[in-house]
Amino acid sequence: MHALRDFFTTDYGLLSAAVIALTLGMGVWYARFFQRHIREDTEAAARAARAR
Repeated sequence: MHALRDFFTTDYGLLSAAVIALTLGMGVWYARFFQRHIREDTEAAARAARAR
């Protein structure tokens, strides 16, 4: 319990929480970004294959 109190009340704990949140947010953003571009490229390749 002392660790959680330190995590949310000290400056180094709050900075750690901010870094963890930022890292998780970046992971979600990159996953969605890559997923969207993979889907767009797959659709473009399928259209190109049908056009041949």
